[in-house]
Amino acid sequence: MRIIAGKFRSRRLRPLGELALRPTSDRLRETLFDVLTAGDPDALADSVWLDLFAGTGAVGLEALSRGARMVHFAESSRPAAELLRRNLADLDIRAGYELHERKAEAALRALDARAVACDYCFLDPPYEAADSYDHVLRFLSSSRLLAPTTLVIAEHSARFDPGADFGRLQRQRRLDQGDASLSFYRLRAG
Repeated sequence: MRIIAGKFRSRRLRPLGELALRPTSDRLRETLFDVLTAGDPDALADSVWLDLFAGTGAVGLEALSRGARMVHFAESSRPAAELLRRNLADLDIRAGYELHERKAEAALRALDARAVACDYCFLDPPYEAADSYDHVLRFLSSSRLLAPTTLVIAEHSARFDPGADFGRLQRQRRLDQGDASLSFYRLRAG
């Protein structure tokens, strides 16, 4: 795994070792960021991200590399959180992030209580934890974390559909790539 673009371009992330993680592939991450930047390398400048079920932190680290101002990582696995800390240290990232070493739902409640608002929210629960999509997306739809322009992106198995509507959140697009898919959500107008 490597950082694809930005100030940390081509820097490698630490290998998973014995951890049972399924990180977002370089190819899918590149596709995601190509969609988000649409040819504008400064499109993510000064953005705020939530990287839920962060694992290695590859998505949030890519966002920081491309100019994000802040990434809030949420990872409940202690070994995965330690791997994420090592990746941050290897890239010499000392500011512009918070690591919430707790379940995504608990991290979201804490961030909502602080009235944190994000521009992008990426979630990638373990594929076998299908109910996590419903819980997180429903919480987000009624939280203060999202603005009308916020984009929520859920990575999931291509064989699984997390759903099109979660309260005020509505799917705008689904992008399939091999065995994985990305669903893009925004708050419904009105």
